[in-house]
Amino acid sequence: MVRAWFRIPLWQRVIGALILGVITGLLWGEGAEQIKWIGDFFIRAIRMLVVPLILFSLVAGVAAIGDLRKLGTVGGRALLLFVITGFASVTLGLTLGTLVTPGAGRTFELPEGATIPEPAETSVTEMILAMIPSNPVQTMAQGDVLPLIVFALLFGIGILMAGKDAAPVARGVDAAALVMQKMTMLVMELTPFGVFALMAWVAGTFGYEGLIPLASLVALNYLGCLIIIAVIYGGLVRLVARLPLIDFFRGMADAMAVAYSTASSSATLPVTLRCVQRNLGVSKSVSSFVVSLGATINMNGTAMYLGLATLFGAQIFGVTLTFGDYVMIAITATLGAIGAAGIPGAGLIMMGLVFTSVGVPLETIAFVAGVDRIMDMMRTATNITGDGAVSVAVARMTGDIDVEEFESADDV
Repeated sequence: MVRAWFRIPLWQRVIGALILGVITGLLWGEGAEQIKWIGDFFIRAIRMLVVPLILFSLVAGVAAIGDLRKLGTVGGRALLLFVITGFASVTLGLTLGTLVTPGAGRTFELPEGATIPEPAETSVTEMILAMIPSNPVQTMAQGDVLPLIVFALLFGIGILMAGKDAAPVARGVDAAALVMQKMTMLVMELTPFGVFALMAWVAGTFGYEGLIPLASLVALNYLGCLIIIAVIYGGLVRLVARLPLIDFFRGMADAMAVAYSTASSSATLPVTLRCVQRNLGVSKSVSSFVVSLGATINMNGTAMYLGLATLFGAQIFGVTLTFGDYVMIAITATLGAIGAAGIPGAGLIMMGLVFTSVGVPLETIAFVAGVDRIMDMMRTATNITGDGAVSVAVARMTGDIDVEEFESADDV
């Protein structure tokens, strides 16, 4: 029985749990709240991972660059393009969430005992100062995400500056990041049970009205990802690299298909490298560096989704967001996506990071957890398409691309 359970792919178990949870909730009614504690257990497990996952993933990602000199011609341009496209992606998510308002008009009450933190009125100067942790240990204990991200980035840069002397630390951090990924995979095994309980609670407490916003959220997620692929990545290939789009998408087709089916940038990495090198004509030196770096820090689909999901949560729970909150969402979603592990469910883990930064209740996860896998598949396909687009753009700028091979791209 146990072996048969684990032989079923996780995403299929999650979808099954989603359907059973909705049916159970609609039949059971408000009594479904009795099993909500199982979902709360799942959410608590997610919150447990946020701080160490951000810390080790970000530090390991920066240290993976290997040499500060690589941040020059190739690394500097790749990093700049990843950050710019990431910020553009989260801005797109905020724009879609503001214009379409998938959660508007369907405000729900929080469970008894849960509260919505009041957004603090902070000046630009205070926001800048708050980014620097006065005590990194206290920052981690309190879960202050933005100063934690700044500390992690600086720590990673410090490892690069120390060079060979810091090699043991770099190996230790890389190992810790791998351990956190394994822990994340363990917690993700709880997803079917958490989703079943949470969806039963949502359906039982709020009825059909609680399910309607989810369809809008899924549709907006796919729309946002398609815009990123067509406009942002298409613009990189067509305007920066000055190469034909059809050949690019034909050459990346295999990687996009694998990414969509596995929902894992890390699992798709070998296929992405093959497509970029053999189909798009990017040199091995550029493609190996940029694609590997992108699998770690390029999570633009996730960045867009984090912005969209945060507005969704604010809308369904009646949280008023200020302009400063929008700025905070843009910053934390961009940096949080950089720190997200390239494995299924990483976006769900990063929600706690962004939600807590602007006072959106973590109970929002109860609404989106059940359909997260469906959206995660599209976000991952978006992410690896970005790895290919940035690789092509950087290689074109540095002259490390075979244009004839690119224009003859075909599925391999």
